[in-house]
Amino acid sequence: MTLRKWQVVLWFCLLNSLAFAQQNKIIKDDLGFFFRLSSPPQRIVSLAPNITEILFALDLEEKIVGVTRYCDYPSKALEKGKIGGLIDLNLEKMRALNPDLIIGFRGNPLRILKKLKNLHFPVFVLEAGENLESLYSTIEKIGLVTQKEKEAKNLVSSLKKRYEKIEATLQPVVHKPTIFLLLHGLGFWTCGKKSFLNDLLIKAKGVNVSGEIPKKWLHYNREQLIHQNPEVVIVMAKSQEEFSKAKEWLKKESRLEMIRAIQNERIYFLDENLASRLGPRLLDALHQLALLLHPHLFAQEQ
Repeated sequence: MTLRKWQVVLWFCLLNSLAFAQQNKIIKDDLGFFFRLSSPPQRIVSLAPNITEILFALDLEEKIVGVTRYCDYPSKALEKGKIGGLIDLNLEKMRALNPDLIIGFRGNPLRILKKLKNLHFPVFVLEAGENLESLYSTIEKIGLVTQKEKEAKNLVSSLKKRYEKIEATLQPVVHKPTIFLLLHGLGFWTCGKKSFLNDLLIKAKGVNVSGEIPKKWLHYNREQLIHQNPEVVIVMAKSQEEFSKAKEWLKKESRLEMIRAIQNERIYFLDENLASRLGPRLLDALHQLALLLHPHLFAQEQ
């Protein structure tokens, strides 16, 4: 056998051994479940809207066979088979889809995720992060388990560049306004230190009035809000119409007229669809927040 043929044989053997090693690699998800990487998944089920958005961003549209009824972005996600909601998953529908990868998120009940694992569904679970950086690691893990690592790396790189641009624009900020972030429709629910939304407020050069409370979400009462006297109120709502209703409700609430944000008409809308999901559009939410808090620095964009 000629030297050239030997080189070809050796190269072929090396490729085969690398493929075999990849197919037999076992990784852990964020709950400690073991998952065996085999050939690239062909039938993927997403159990959360942010997972669906990341899968589409990694060019896996054709491989997605099932999503939740809350997965509405991008619009093509609406065309995918529905497997229930975040907490009322239909296991029979999921089984009928014959998935070779199910990606869960910690918005799904732990008991359901464990049940899926016990029933030998190919489930891989990701934790909800506490900051913007956790978005990058989430994308990288999905890239790993779907064998789209190059695409994941490129997506993360582009998101980091967007953040660096926003960070540079905000560099001159001296005064960081105090903020109360209100989740519309649930009384005075807001985010605490362990929510990635708190991190967004910090990165947008603001100060979350509940940012030292070690929780993801918590309920404020009227007295707490009056005592904190925030300069800005951000209302997370699903639409401008819902925001308008929330704004009028705040302005009519007894004694809240004392709050600086209400006195100065600094009550702003933040799209819940963007801000509540740990997905690629979180950078859009950060940009919105930065623009609301420091509009003079973004004058060229307006």
